[in-house]
Amino acid sequence: MIDLLQSFKLIPIVALEDADDAEPLVDALCAGGLSVAEITLRTECAIDVIRRLGARDDFLLGAGTVHSVEQAEEVVEAGAHFVVTPGFNPRTVAWCLENNVPVFPGVATPTDLEMALEHNIEVVKFFPAETLGGVNTLKAFSGPYHNVRFIPTGGISGENLSDYLALSNVLACGGSWMVDVDNWDQTTLLTTQAVEQVNEFN
Repeated sequence: MIDLLQSFKLIPIVALEDADDAEPLVDALCAGGLSVAEITLRTECAIDVIRRLGARDDFLLGAGTVHSVEQAEEVVEAGAHFVVTPGFNPRTVAWCLENNVPVFPGVATPTDLEMALEHNIEVVKFFPAETLGGVNTLKAFSGPYHNVRFIPTGGISGENLSDYLALSNVLACGGSWMVDVDNWDQTTLLTTQAVEQVNEFN
């Protein structure tokens, strides 16, 4: 899972209001060269979206904004391949580890990172990245936490993507700028451009 995410280097983060947009979303992303997404539990139809996409074998599907063990169970049952949490919830993380579900908990501080290491987790989500100091904070973390790799999310765009990917402790970046639910052709175009940008780091 980690190797796959590292190969993509970019994870679209998507909140869909209509489950019928699930397949067109994936088709647009794949056409742009990116077969991965994190579907966030910020809308009522999120579980239905995950359920519709979970059976696809050509797409890596994550579930984000997971706040509890119950939600983790629900998204995995629906077909999610990995779980992302906005903060570090020890119960949710422990359940994922016990059930061999890849989990990327959110961290914001050294205390959060210590909790991650206590759970033997070395890949975490850094959220909200730009608000917390972005690239400079990740550079500061690289000293005392040189074994930890980050998936920065929150404020990432085409303008600053390269700055993050240039850091050795960044595994991949999460962002939503390439998804336009009102224009799937535009989504494919923006995804293609993002993938071209990412390929400079391969």
